[in-house]
Amino acid sequence: MVLDRPEVTEGAEGAAPKGRGPRRTGVRLGLMAVPLAFFGLFFAYPVAAIVTRGLKTDGRWRFGRIGEVLTDPATGHVLWFTTWQAAASTALTLLLALPGAYVMARFDFPGKGLLRAVVTVPFVLPTVVAGSAFLALLGRRGLLDELWGVRLDTSVWAILLAHVFFNYAVVVRTVGGLWAQLDPRQEEAARMLGAGRFAAWRRITLPALAPAVAAAALMVFLFTFTSFGAVQILGGPRYATLEVEIYRQTAEMLDLPTAAVLTLVQFAAVAALLLVHAWTVRRRESTLRLVDARRTARRPRGAAQWGLLAAVLASVAVLILLPLAVLVLRSFDGPDGYGLAFYRALASAGDDGVLGVAPLETIGNSLAYGLAATAIAVVVGGLAAAALTRREGRLVRGFDALLMLPLGTSAVTVGFGFLIALDEPPLDLRTSWILVPLAQALVGVPFVVRTMLPVLRAVDPRLREAAAVLGASPLRVWREVDLPMVGRALAVAAGFAFAVSLGEFGATVFIARPDNPTLPVAVARLLGRPGELNYGQAMALSTILMLVCAAALLVLERVRTDRTGEF
Repeated sequence: MVLDRPEVTEGAEGAAPKGRGPRRTGVRLGLMAVPLAFFGLFFAYPVAAIVTRGLKTDGRWRFGRIGEVLTDPATGHVLWFTTWQAAASTALTLLLALPGAYVMARFDFPGKGLLRAVVTVPFVLPTVVAGSAFLALLGRRGLLDELWGVRLDTSVWAILLAHVFFNYAVVVRTVGGLWAQLDPRQEEAARMLGAGRFAAWRRITLPALAPAVAAAALMVFLFTFTSFGAVQILGGPRYATLEVEIYRQTAEMLDLPTAAVLTLVQFAAVAALLLVHAWTVRRRESTLRLVDARRTARRPRGAAQWGLLAAVLASVAVLILLPLAVLVLRSFDGPDGYGLAFYRALASAGDDGVLGVAPLETIGNSLAYGLAATAIAVVVGGLAAAALTRREGRLVRGFDALLMLPLGTSAVTVGFGFLIALDEPPLDLRTSWILVPLAQALVGVPFVVRTMLPVLRAVDPRLREAAAVLGASPLRVWREVDLPMVGRALAVAAGFAFAVSLGEFGATVFIARPDNPTLPVAVARLLGRPGELNYGQAMALSTILMLVCAAALLVLERVRTDRTGEF
């Protein structure tokens, strides 16, 4: 059954019976308690510890170092490049991925579930692996070099294309998830009243999609703003983001004070961006009419729609499938020709002690860590999204911005911070297996929030009010009103959290135990050692990582929460 809901005025939530205001505030604060505690202990505390270690020497603060770093022309150059390449990457990703989001939301065609899983696979790839694949395509003796004599390595174009490769799925799944649940009859009604196709889309659909588009753009910008592996491998010494420079100052030059200042600069820039985003999105939100996503997709009609589908498939083939195909081919290209030599070698730990365990064991480690991190991210992110559904007040907007900060904070800083801050009772977790899922969940929570929030805020608040008036507790209101409507979004959010956990590398490389490395850490270690066998095993592990991710995402595509979207 589809429930038609008229537009709700800004003060609709305020129409609750007298006395409900304090109760709503208490419920909101209760929902925020767990996410605040989680971020306070496992984000704010470690980051503060590493910054303090860098700026405090012999018990005295060295604030003069801040001025020295900020006035250095090299810092200005790094900050400028970080900002403009992130903006360019975000614009290019939106330009190429929004048509894909529309195709995934409105078209039904064979292999759609497989395609949706394929475009998400790059999200879990370690950046060092994806960077190597793009070098094989764009670098010396790469595909473009052999065919047309064109090289794009050590250029900004290679960086931008790699960022589209990684972030295409962010736009497709975040925007497409909401787009699929928008009732197309609203746009069709506008066209019947005389509006053209583009005018109807611009006036009806685009405003409804604006929060999801803004959320996707924000996530892409944050990821590219803090880009590390792609810039380091493809950009060469000419280009460095703040993240790359923090790594250089920390790991190569051992200059922790400079790294601490750059971390504060990055942190301040991201915090300002998130606050502006929270304010602007709130001004654009409105109650939407949502339907079951399965009812809005249909087979393409006419030459234009088939042409759009073909163009999207072609762009996916060039931007995503081609680099992935390079990785697969390299995993089979053994010393004696194409075969399974590298895959067979994964079952043995080898004699050089690169990993200390058989590479195949890292697959089980990654799956176990990923499932634990997903559970944490869904619980914390779900509570946070429920709290953010209550839209009033600066407290809520500030809380919204806080949840996104891990995406814009250096993973190097977080990893080192875990080692420094969580090594004493009562938080002595350095030897505990839970440390890795906690770090991975920090990055997964923002995706859960950003995926669920547009759908939660689209629910007519009067439905919640009516249930509350009839005596339903807040928990029952959530179970009976919200959960049936956001079941699909919850599945998508869990898939994102799991994918992010599988591919997280920046913080995990510092905190994973040597005898229990994750799959991305194992790939990086193998790539860091010379020898054809190590390189081939890294490519084989990467291929397995792609297959595991694709299988998990295909399962999620077929999950149908009971009564999802039927409201």
